[in-house]
Amino acid sequence: MSILNVKVADVEQVTDVVKHFTLVQENGEPLPHFSGGSHVVVSMNINGRIHRNPYSLMGSTANTDSYHISVRKQENSRGGSVFMHEQVKPGSRLQITYPVNLFAISKMGRRHILIAGGIGITPFMSQIADLNRLGYDYELHYAYRSPENAAFREKLEAMCGDRVHFYVESEGGRLDIPDLLSHQPLGTHVYICGPDPMVKALHINAKELGWPENHVHSEEFTAPPVGDEFKVQLKQSGVELVVPGDMSMLEAMEEAGIDAPFLCRGGACGRCEQQVLECDGVIMHNDHYLSDAEKASGNSIMPCVSRAKCSRLVLDF
Repeated sequence: MSILNVKVADVEQVTDVVKHFTLVQENGEPLPHFSGGSHVVVSMNINGRIHRNPYSLMGSTANTDSYHISVRKQENSRGGSVFMHEQVKPGSRLQITYPVNLFAISKMGRRHILIAGGIGITPFMSQIADLNRLGYDYELHYAYRSPENAAFREKLEAMCGDRVHFYVESEGGRLDIPDLLSHQPLGTHVYICGPDPMVKALHINAKELGWPENHVHSEEFTAPPVGDEFKVQLKQSGVELVVPGDMSMLEAMEEAGIDAPFLCRGGACGRCEQQVLECDGVIMHNDHYLSDAEKASGNSIMPCVSRAKCSRLVLDF
């Protein structure tokens, strides 16, 4: 995958656990154009091991002089968010992928309902810039734990005016998703990014209320979980490798010199899907792409976030 060499122009502490990074191209040229909802994958060299994490682009899509991403410091980080918070400073150099959009605004929608939970606000920042520019009808519903977790509230008020609604959990605020969905006109599209239970609740509520599946959009990037070490055989490549407990299968393949496909690295896009030929144990599916039936069949796996509890897994790669 093509990469861009970027330099960190600025770092802003937005909340106690969120930092905002401004990136510019090292050679001083404008960065590639992108659309609202796009993300890039940031490569980080952490103690000699390359970590690659996806982050949503937040700035105006009309300005490619710089890119903007925000990173929440995760309590159970495998190292990426901690590295970004503790090691990356103005002047630091990073490598990123070209932008990819898996969470685009539907141009066919008559109305657009945006729902964000916590750091899930990030992809909507660039989407709102597009919605304002195009003059589309939209609302933003933003839920977070407490006032000190209100990342970008003032900026959102300036961007959205009375189109934005805030729900502060510590103040008794509660977003009623079924009520919100049940009062929308035909042709409305809904978009959600936030904690897994929130996203799942929206999909269930939308289905129960008869929303067309193609009018419901979500983005979830899952961090690869830790687990037991296991062996993977790549049948076509003739390579056998060990996946350590603290490394994803995709990362282990890359470290072995295998050019494996990926786009999101968060179990959302399906680009890295691999066919399973054999498994002498159980596949631990952690993606948001395969259906329940596909997961139950055991014929496919997403090596970016899923792993196996086995001694040997054979892939057709």
